[in-house]
Amino acid sequence: MLLQRTRASVAFFNALFATIVSALTTVATPVAAQEVLVGQVGSQTNIVTGANGRGINIGINAYFASVNAAGGVNGKKLKLVFKEDDGNGPKMVAASRELAANKDLVAFAGFVNTSGLTEMAKKNTFAELGVPLVAPLQGDKTIVSADGIFPFRSGYPDETTALIKEAVSTQKKRVVVAYFSATFGPSMEKLAQDEAKKAGLPVVASIKIDAAPEKFKENMAAASAEVIKANPDAVIMLMSSRFAAEMVRAVKNSPAASAQMYAMSVVWADEIVKAAGAEKARGTVIIQAIPFPYSVTLPVVGEYQRVMKQYAPSEQINFPTFEGFIAGKITVEAIKRAGPNPTREKVLKALLAMGEYNLGGVYVNYGPAARKGWGGTDPSVIGPNGKLLH
Repeated sequence: MLLQRTRASVAFFNALFATIVSALTTVATPVAAQEVLVGQVGSQTNIVTGANGRGINIGINAYFASVNAAGGVNGKKLKLVFKEDDGNGPKMVAASRELAANKDLVAFAGFVNTSGLTEMAKKNTFAELGVPLVAPLQGDKTIVSADGIFPFRSGYPDETTALIKEAVSTQKKRVVVAYFSATFGPSMEKLAQDEAKKAGLPVVASIKIDAAPEKFKENMAAASAEVIKANPDAVIMLMSSRFAAEMVRAVKNSPAASAQMYAMSVVWADEIVKAAGAEKARGTVIIQAIPFPYSVTLPVVGEYQRVMKQYAPSEQINFPTFEGFIAGKITVEAIKRAGPNPTREKVLKALLAMGEYNLGGVYVNYGPAARKGWGGTDPSVIGPNGKLLH
């Protein structure tokens, strides 16, 4: 009897000890270790960058949801952590540093804010933090060539040059360059003037628009009046979506209504149609810096549309959500290649060793010597009923 009691006591204490060890192990293992964190900084509300920031966020989350539904990466779930910067450069820098303080964060993706990215590229912040940035919505080559940045979209200079070529090919004789004072506007205006001069394209006026959000209506009214007064046969708009939409509305309801309107890839066709109406928006040319997402001409577009339908069914198929999807896809590929316990150092190493990666008929090529994105431009036009045509 005594022996039985002794054995029972030993068994009890062994079980108790095992329970305590298990509990301590559970407490000591952080929840974050079961997740792979990726950070995005941008705005979903700012007048200049908000629409693109929100769309990219949706696209990344949709792709992550599809990967998580299939078991994640090496059994770990992906999580996108978003920080709002209100379109403010210093806020982007501060938010990036705040995210980087969490050592479970292995990469950044889909940043939207030219002033913030300019500051961080200039100070080599991404290399300092050791956190790679994948596919920012950024076309300035002086930014995307900075250490630690892995681009996807083509550059603003590529878009601006393509807009000039479009105007030359249709033999425009009275071109107005209208540009906003924010982000890429001034530098692309200078490039447009240089390219127009080389191509023999007559630019009759260059009109600067103050991008201050609190004076949007009055500034756009004044700038639109100057554009109309110049009696253009083409208007090259170097500005973001809301500004371009208002410019199209004003010009198409004026004596200069026959002018051909040209826009950059950061402009949404839907916003132009909403502002000007489908009929007056018709014919607006938008140069795209990423492939066309509306028709399944590439395998990656088909994959994107399937993922959006399943994991973000209430959201739109459009360029920003497609760009976010691509950012998510490249990031996940790097995390997979980083092995079962990814860290920011391993993800950076994986990106630098990636070489040519086929996303599905679209390629990027990353290596220690150069990091190249898609590299193309693709003209689209607003057609009947406000639909964007390829």
